[in-house]
Amino acid sequence: MTKLLSYTARDVIKRLRKAGFVFDRQAKGSHEIWYNPTTKRRTTIPNYPEVDIPKGTLKAIIKEAGIGVEEFINL
Repeated sequence: MTKLLSYTARDVIKRLRKAGFVFDRQAKGSHEIWYNPTTKRRTTIPNYPEVDIPKGTLKAIIKEAGIGVEEFINL
């Protein structure tokens, strides 16, 4: 099993774009909703500049996106 490293919101968004996600809308506060038109999945990203996303939150984002941890790291 691959170990997750620390990622900022910018890093996560880059990887989600490679997986086919597009910006959908701004949610409450600094949160953004990203949508994948192919898989019809949505995920919420807390977009705080230069702050690492906590590991539990990152795992939840990956799960909502419907991709595996290994695939996420390789994007």
